[in-house]
Amino acid sequence: MNRIEKPALVVAIIGPIQSVLGWTIAGALWVGYDPVRQTISDLAANESPVNVIMSSFFVLGGILTLIAAVYARTFAMPGRVALFVSAICTFGLTIFPTPLIGYSLWHRIFAISSFVLSAGWHLFAMRFRKDAPWILKPPAAIIGTALQTALALWFLSTWTDPNATDVGVWERVVAVSQSLYVSVVVIVIYLGQRSKGTSL
Repeated sequence: MNRIEKPALVVAIIGPIQSVLGWTIAGALWVGYDPVRQTISDLAANESPVNVIMSSFFVLGGILTLIAAVYARTFAMPGRVALFVSAICTFGLTIFPTPLIGYSLWHRIFAISSFVLSAGWHLFAMRFRKDAPWILKPPAAIIGTALQTALALWFLSTWTDPNATDVGVWERVVAVSQSLYVSVVVIVIYLGQRSKGTSL
């Protein structure tokens, strides 16, 4: 079975850190920004004073996901494709930012697609072979995907509710969860392969 390459391990470590740093730094530099009520995407809006900073972190996150899709060779190909498309969606939501008043249809399409793919990639990446890592086998993939999907749907229902006052909180919960999700799977597989002497 193909192994997790070191570039995938590196981005698995960097990914969650850069994700949190991005909205933390951008939010701190925008006086009056409310991370409870406002979304991460608001930080990258054209009207935002920190749009370049947040957009840069979005692009970085997309690049890291692309690297994971290419070098996480233990994943079944459909799962790697799902991660790849998720990264493209991240670029899309950056190219089509949401306005601070109202919303961008294209931004929502790309953002929703990214959240859905980031929740479901594990199901497509699962393996049925006996020598597959336990975390890629159906029980782990199904349970993990179900939990991530539930979180994503909860956030999306909050995001599309004009009366919601905590959309920023839920978006951050989901963003951290999805970023860590990929990282944990990659790191668990890599360490398992290393213990068996199959990693670089």
